[in-house]
Amino acid sequence: MATGPRYKVPFRRRREGRTDYHQRKRLLRGRELRAVVRKSLRHTSIQLVDFTLEGDKVLVSANSKELTNLGWQFSTSNLPSAYLTGYMAGKRAVAKGIESAVLDIGLNVPVKGSTCFAALLGMVDAGLYIPHGEGVMPSEERVKGHHISDDIESAMDDIIGKLEAD
Repeated sequence: MATGPRYKVPFRRRREGRTDYHQRKRLLRGRELRAVVRKSLRHTSIQLVDFTLEGDKVLVSANSKELTNLGWQFSTSNLPSAYLTGYMAGKRAVAKGIESAVLDIGLNVPVKGSTCFAALLGMVDAGLYIPHGEGVMPSEERVKGHHISDDIESAMDDIIGKLEAD
């Protein structure tokens, strides 16, 4: 590691590869709520976050782990579960009076039709306004899970019905 009076050590989260501070600064400069979508190998989590000087405040949160409580028996890391998690977060945000947000996918690579954009589609379908381009959304067949199993579409309809009833 370089040393000396002119050497500046990067922030810890930058050194760990966890935060892109240039992107974060651009998002915060807009002064809008951020719809933070993070995916792991097993789950997708979505948070609607507001910036304050004391730190970020999470207003609404949803995780794909919660789908198992609603009767979801499939994987919680695939495209249909990301859509349902986004739909769940969108419904909770609309119930709290949140109308719009800006998508924040962090260090995830923005690939057309990816799980990040499936979660975005779920939030938009729930009634949340998030600016986006239509070309990045996954196809209807992939969101409904036809590429995985025929049973997923009926399970999705049941869970959406349960979320509508809440």
